[in-house]
Amino acid sequence: MATLYVSPHPDDFRSLLALIAAEFCPSSRPRIISEDPPASLNARSRPALALTAAGDGDSVLSGASAVAWYLAFQGKRAGVDSKQQSQVWQWLSFADNELTPVSCAVVFPLMGVMGVDKKLQQSSRAELMRVLKVLDQALAPRTYLVGESLTLADMAVATAILLAFKYALEPSDRKAVTNVTRWFTTCINQPQFLKVLGEITLCEKVGPVTATPNAAGKAANVTVDSNNSAANGPPKTEAQLKKEAKKREKLEKFQQKKEMEAKKKTQPAAEKKAKPEKKELGVITYDIPTNPGDKKDVISALPDSYSPQYVEAAWYPWWEKQGFFKPEFGRKSISEPNPRGIFMMCIPPPNVTGSLHLGHALTNAIQDCLTRWHRMRGETTLWNPGCDHAGIATQVVVEKKLKREKGQSRHDLGRENFIHEVWKWKNEKGDRIYHQLKKLGSSLDWDRACFTMDQKLSYAVQEAFIRMHDEGVIYRSKRLVNWSCTLNSAISDIEVDKKELGGRTLLPVPGYKEKVEFGVLVSFAYKVDGSDEEVIVATTRIETMLGDTAVAVHPADPRYQHLKGKAVLHPFCERKMPIVFDDFVDMNFGTGAVKITPAHDHNDYEVGERHNLAFINILDENGLLINVPPLFLGMKRFEARTAVLQALKDRGQFKEIKDNPMVVPVCSRSKDVVEPLLKPQWYVNCREMGKQAADVVREGKLKIIPDHHLKTWFNWMDNIRDWCISRQLWWGHRIPAYFVTLNDPAVKRGEDMDGHYWVSGRSEEEAKEKAAKRFNVSVDKISLRQDEDVLDTWFSSGIFPFSIFGWPNETQDLNVFYPGTLLETGHDILFFWVARMVMMGLKLTGKLPFKEVYLHAVVRDAHGRKMSKSLGNVIDPLDVITGISLEGLHAQLTDSNLDPVEVEKAKQGQKSDYPNGIPECGTDALRFALCAYTSQGRDINLDVNRILGYRHFCNKLWNAVKFAMKTLGDNFVPSEKAQLSGEESVADRWILSRLSAAVALCDDGFKAYDFPAITTAVYNFWLYELCDVYLESVKPVFIKADEDSATQRQAEVCRQTLYTCLDVGLRLLSPLMPFVTEELYQRLPRRKPQADPPSICVTSYPDTTEFCWNSEEVDRDMEFIMTVVKTIRSLRADYNLTKTRADCYLQCIDAATVSLLQKYSLQIQTLSYSQAVIPLTADQPVPEGCAVAIASDRCTVNLMLKGLIDVEKEVTKLMTKKGDLEKQMEKLGEKMAKNDYKEKVPAKVQEQDAEKLRQSQTELQKVTEAMENFKKMM
Repeated sequence: MATLYVSPHPDDFRSLLALIAAEFCPSSRPRIISEDPPASLNARSRPALALTAAGDGDSVLSGASAVAWYLAFQGKRAGVDSKQQSQVWQWLSFADNELTPVSCAVVFPLMGVMGVDKKLQQSSRAELMRVLKVLDQALAPRTYLVGESLTLADMAVATAILLAFKYALEPSDRKAVTNVTRWFTTCINQPQFLKVLGEITLCEKVGPVTATPNAAGKAANVTVDSNNSAANGPPKTEAQLKKEAKKREKLEKFQQKKEMEAKKKTQPAAEKKAKPEKKELGVITYDIPTNPGDKKDVISALPDSYSPQYVEAAWYPWWEKQGFFKPEFGRKSISEPNPRGIFMMCIPPPNVTGSLHLGHALTNAIQDCLTRWHRMRGETTLWNPGCDHAGIATQVVVEKKLKREKGQSRHDLGRENFIHEVWKWKNEKGDRIYHQLKKLGSSLDWDRACFTMDQKLSYAVQEAFIRMHDEGVIYRSKRLVNWSCTLNSAISDIEVDKKELGGRTLLPVPGYKEKVEFGVLVSFAYKVDGSDEEVIVATTRIETMLGDTAVAVHPADPRYQHLKGKAVLHPFCERKMPIVFDDFVDMNFGTGAVKITPAHDHNDYEVGERHNLAFINILDENGLLINVPPLFLGMKRFEARTAVLQALKDRGQFKEIKDNPMVVPVCSRSKDVVEPLLKPQWYVNCREMGKQAADVVREGKLKIIPDHHLKTWFNWMDNIRDWCISRQLWWGHRIPAYFVTLNDPAVKRGEDMDGHYWVSGRSEEEAKEKAAKRFNVSVDKISLRQDEDVLDTWFSSGIFPFSIFGWPNETQDLNVFYPGTLLETGHDILFFWVARMVMMGLKLTGKLPFKEVYLHAVVRDAHGRKMSKSLGNVIDPLDVITGISLEGLHAQLTDSNLDPVEVEKAKQGQKSDYPNGIPECGTDALRFALCAYTSQGRDINLDVNRILGYRHFCNKLWNAVKFAMKTLGDNFVPSEKAQLSGEESVADRWILSRLSAAVALCDDGFKAYDFPAITTAVYNFWLYELCDVYLESVKPVFIKADEDSATQRQAEVCRQTLYTCLDVGLRLLSPLMPFVTEELYQRLPRRKPQADPPSICVTSYPDTTEFCWNSEEVDRDMEFIMTVVKTIRSLRADYNLTKTRADCYLQCIDAATVSLLQKYSLQIQTLSYSQAVIPLTADQPVPEGCAVAIASDRCTVNLMLKGLIDVEKEVTKLMTKKGDLEKQMEKLGEKMAKNDYKEKVPAKVQEQDAEKLRQSQTELQKVTEAMENFKKMM
């Protein structure tokens, strides 16, 4: 085992980094020792990691970076590939070289530590904030620094600023770096951080830090090494401690005095500063009286900043009232031919009991995005809403309500009254999910909303059953089903959760006071009839041995060949059970002998069928034992488990019990353990339908996207089993099948199992006529009993695409909209819903229900875990839209059905993921984030904090449009058509080229269901091209607009370009962000005010035929120009020229480059904040006193610094930097030059050392060049 030597000081952040990294590798966690490593290990400092290698003694890693890298690599937290590993190493370097020195310089004086560089100390606070702002920018669009999960990069940077957050960064400082604060609190609330650091209290007010005693009760020594990091020395003497205490006391008084002075100076400035900050962060609401359905006021000025509450108010009722979401909008009839085509999609009907979760939000964001795109393309568009009656879920909800409010069960009420109660609940609560869908901006045609228990749909369900039953596709059979004893019903596979156990586990089971034992394998012996031999078998469900009817062994197993034709004796009854030989037995598992319970196990059922064994059902519908010896009769199944085990022990036939990993099937609705039970049920013969469903995909008639789901599709369809469609519930579509009893002694009385005695009908009269005809008797001799069961909910969902249009009746909607265009849903219900719709559509209508199936990923939390109430990671999208505090999240758990232990676990999960609650993000930001995440993979790890980044994007959008509208002016009139005038400047041509590229990317993205491509294209255009480059570069044009007629004309052309960008950019974004785009679009003037559509959602989507101005040459030129601009900006930052403008000499390789730079000189000057831009040829001299940087092989940037900076001061700083780098390189060189370096240091660490050395050499070269440059100026 490795040994980790760390400092005992609670604030030694280097040791803390190593300890946190160790927590991420629990399987190979080192032994921790809080003292110096033995001298024999030759370890230079703590933390140190002694690695024990076989026969090789100990190899030692010293220093936080090396130790943490090794541990993180072991724990798979150093990056998933070489690219990520390189990024992690860069952040390690950032933590060591950028953050640690300034953080220590700020914090150490507060801790009473001497020896900090005085110069660095003076400017340290400002420098720390500067470095943190760099980090803040990097974290703006991210949850973690590298990839989608926490890595060593996060551990290193978080521990580097740990002391600053604890002792130096006050709330106002933290507010200035919100992304860093959000990320830091996320990190320190991870379980591994909490275990090492405990609860961290962030600084409220800066002041001297009282020394914290270590575990031994002594204050540890903290000093500063050459890199300004805390180092560990021997424990201090009592005299030293007293001296230090006096120093701290003096420092404390001095600090208080300084704080008072600073407070007086900064008081007025702080007040002034707080006003705009409060305005930006505050909630702005729309409070102009507007009747529901009336158009929102767009005459009043836009608020100063974006606020979701203001933007999202009033638009949806207006859209709905105007009929924009109806396929009839803008046309006389839906039957009217539309050359642009028809788009029809039905919603995957959510459960009537449900409320939205992020999975629904993802589904609806994608579907609405697609629907709005098709609508804007001018297609006859229908997105049909609906709601599923959710048989089991709804019955459970209403039964709980009855029990809670009236103390009654459904049986107390009777079937008819109970169903009345369910309808009452549905009418009161059932449309909650519709309101939530509207909040998401879903553009559904609400006039066509359907509920699966509506009369129209119920008639279609009845018709489907009768037709398929008459044809023999639906039949009656007694088989094993998934049975919930609590619900007293069969349940579908999707309602069975598979709970994985690693070994012995006690689980709660409804109806049992004590928890029940699972995850053990019990071995016992069966005596062979007529001999002294015994056969040992094993089982995880010992109670089922009461229903055993055979023992099976493999035909080739030599141990049991002599037992052919023999039987074993059941210990508790007279039953003789044959020993059967069957290939399904694994002869290498256990004893190679398997007990067979055909009536209670799916594999055993098939063995029973093959060998014609007896099927003995030992459980009734409530889980009580039947058909068993008197000793066990009437027992509960899990009480019998204990009784059977004891009885076997008493008879001497028990052998052993041991831990056994297993999967326990649990009912998702009742949390009961599911039992395989023999029950007569209704089944659909799926063989022929499954073949058809596979063939249409193979033949390309039905397209499944992404195609990696094809393997699953064919696997299911080619190996399909018959589908059990009956459920023992009261709420649902009652099966229209009747059991026939004949009042005629000449006709044999039928059995429930016999399908011949079952008829189906639309009414009892029709069923009687069918029965009379079948048995050739008069109607008066027929008595009927309708089946009590209802149909599986998936049966009505399977015909949803055509039942919503009135099938089997010929209706206009059915003729126009069936078959549909697309089915979009999650891949987790590919079989349960999609396959059944395809099978039943083909069977009942002869047509596919849709042409394409797009399957999105399943939403998981930021850590890749499935959304689960008990983990506390199920998030209501409305909480993301409106925001919620951590206390509010906790309150939701308290109101849930979770038991107290799970509530506490969930609260910890919430505290870890959302330490500050969830900020208000708004609908548009949520939709945009969900679409941005939707790559065509299997799962989405959704970090709610990242959605906030897209709210900031909305704010940027808002400010850009406000600025642009001010620039356009009140009297601006856009041209009737977007076209080039031929007078566009280079900046105009470039932005129109980029706009055309964005149009093409969005068009391709929608056609390929590539949503990240769409979001990236729109985001980049608005943020990085329009806002960051174009709007900045054209400001001089508008400033000089009134100088003469030429500048006026140039400004007018520029305004037309800007308007085109706003108009087209908002339309591109509209399907993704409907609210903010509508709000802003309504403020823009129209090209044709009388003829243009009233809303952006029914305006045409930008098309590549109209916006075809993409120019590779213009893009290439501007890319080069921006490289030059970025190089100038980088030089300015290096020399801290924040407000000073400097002349810039651009030395070019050839005349063509000079010409290009002259052409773009205004843009370069504006974007780089230069005084003048002077392009030079290679042979023209550059004035002395310039800083130099290479922009590309075609251009070198020379920035005039002479007279602008304090050269001596800069040289001094560079000399200090050079000295530090040389020391680092010397230490690294010594380490790498050691004889045993290559043998003892891991290859990965050697690579990192080499990279660190290379980086230091490059940096040293730059520093040396800069010093030479400055010396020329002196």
